[in-house]
Amino acid sequence: MPDLLLELFSEEIPARMQRKAADDLKKLITNGLVDAGLTYEGARAFATPRRLTLVVSGCTASSPDIREERKGPRVGAPEKALAGFLRGAGLSSIDEATIQSDPKKGDFYVAVINKPGRKAEDIIAGLVPETIRKFPWPKSQKWGVAGEGALRWVRPLHSIVCTFGIDAEAPEVITFDVDGIVTGNTTEGHRFHGKERFDVKRFDDYEAGLKARKVILDLDERKDIILNDAKTLAFAQGLELVEDGGLLEEVGGLVEWPVVLMGSFDEEFLDMPDEVIQTSIREHQKCFVLKDQKTGKLANKFVLVSNLIAPDDGATIVAGNEKVVRARLSDAKFFWETDLKTGLETRLYKLDNMVFHEKLGTQTERVERLIALSSALAPLVGADADKAARAAKLAKADLVSDMVFEFPELQGLMGRYYALAQDEDASVAEAIEMHYKPQGPSDEIPSNPVAASVALADKLDLLTGFWAIDEKPTGSKDPFALRRAALGVIRILEDNNIRLSLFDVFKTARPDFTQGRDLMGFFADRLSVHLKDKGARHDLIDAVFGLGNQDDVLMISKRVEALGEFLSSEDGTNLLAGYRRATNILRAEEKKSGETYNGQVEGAHLDAAEEIALAAAIDTARSAAVEAVEKEDFEAAMSALAALRAPVDAFMIEVHVNDERAEVRENRLKMLNQIRETTRTVADFSKISG
Repeated sequence: MPDLLLELFSEEIPARMQRKAADDLKKLITNGLVDAGLTYEGARAFATPRRLTLVVSGCTASSPDIREERKGPRVGAPEKALAGFLRGAGLSSIDEATIQSDPKKGDFYVAVINKPGRKAEDIIAGLVPETIRKFPWPKSQKWGVAGEGALRWVRPLHSIVCTFGIDAEAPEVITFDVDGIVTGNTTEGHRFHGKERFDVKRFDDYEAGLKARKVILDLDERKDIILNDAKTLAFAQGLELVEDGGLLEEVGGLVEWPVVLMGSFDEEFLDMPDEVIQTSIREHQKCFVLKDQKTGKLANKFVLVSNLIAPDDGATIVAGNEKVVRARLSDAKFFWETDLKTGLETRLYKLDNMVFHEKLGTQTERVERLIALSSALAPLVGADADKAARAAKLAKADLVSDMVFEFPELQGLMGRYYALAQDEDASVAEAIEMHYKPQGPSDEIPSNPVAASVALADKLDLLTGFWAIDEKPTGSKDPFALRRAALGVIRILEDNNIRLSLFDVFKTARPDFTQGRDLMGFFADRLSVHLKDKGARHDLIDAVFGLGNQDDVLMISKRVEALGEFLSSEDGTNLLAGYRRATNILRAEEKKSGETYNGQVEGAHLDAAEEIALAAAIDTARSAAVEAVEKEDFEAAMSALAALRAPVDAFMIEVHVNDERAEVRENRLKMLNQIRETTRTVADFSKISG
């Protein structure tokens, strides 16, 4: 079966857009082929700085013929109905329709529409231009011919290769044009090492032709070359590469033929924190830093990636990069030294002029809230209240430092360095850095109690504040990262084994807060997602939340975990079955009589040995379960419930609930209700599926 080869050749595509653009091209074209009735065996997409490429292998040569029957009005229907039917079916007269009979509805017209299949070439010739014109670039501009129909592309589009055919034959060029760019079967290689155009037949010779002209088509292959060559170069110098996945992805998108080189900078710059050096070199020059294998400290060398095979083995390129790196590190050193002289507390007044949010005040006002909330949380998390307040006071001071102004991603970290330099307590310095964390599912979680108190205060102030002004996440939009903040609170509480009533904390954060229920619902959703990611069953989460007024994250998590273990045991499975039999009978009787059976079981009306045993077992289990829950020992609470299994089974088998004696019947229904209420000491069993 034939293969499709498509290349869209342009000026440089931003590195951050390349991988997604390749994926989008693959998705749009293959989906379009399938929608048109074609099938294919496989598809691969590639991106370099100057091209997007797609190869679709094993494509069918044409779409299938389609026979469609369209039911029309009954025979003898009004003229308007017949005219509408003819128009919709594409028939010129009613004579072209057939008549079918229905025993109930009588005779009616049917239009048989035969749609012949289309050649793949014709489908592709229409699909590709449409895809190009509607391509979802994050940012694009109009290029070429001016006017409303001008092509929008990320950079000027120069040529389009579009061939289709089988290996044994020369492929056909599928001809179409986009904004005056006519398809062909020629392309070019590297901007400097392979500018001459060459003919393209199929993907294998296309990829080989590019490589011969110093273009490596596969982004992941370019990344592997960069990483391996950088490690080898570092090892030869007795150094180790500081790996950076994000930078590697970006640099892989900046070059078509990676050439890895090494440069150096003055040792005096090593007096700055490693993170400052790495950030400055990475952000300004897209270079990797190296560290000494023995000490683990940064070395005064860096790795750069060129897109040129230079005649002087890269000496001029290295010298140019060293010059720029030296200038950038000089700037960073000036920022570092200036910030150290100024100190953190001296800068706090500048937060007066930094608006956090127009409805929530300045950063100074936010810091005041953090001080109060951190102090209140400190005893609950085992932290020193004075240290928590001090950390909260300085937590945002580095936002107005020269270094963080230049490199915002260093916020918090620079605050820690500056705090240590001015002899702040180590736990205070750590809290300044860690109060932003965790910022993602794999990010570090504050474990120091002072850091935990400030991190919780920061996130809870954020959540209660935006809830108070009705700025909540909607659908996929979460501009203030409130979902991340809620998940951060959950993870801090779980990992540090912290018990906390969120309803109480909401009121502490904002005494006039009235949306506690709604915000707790948001936390419940986040906690459900978090627990599901850890393998918890959704119905068990629902069973715990079904108890109502659940606002202690740690206790909810422990209940769900213990409930899952219990229900995976034989006792748990059988008790759940007995519970369902009991509640089904109870619900049916409550619906029939309109009454509830909430009263106490009366010993005088206990008749059968099995119900006497069950009544005693319920009293024992309920007391033990309540006591265990109060001690936060949910395993023991589940064990208490497990003791109900045998007496519940015996009762359900041997005892007839709807006894003829009214007082006995009512007493037995009350006993069924007590089974239900006893299980609710740990969860709402009615929410459990399976």
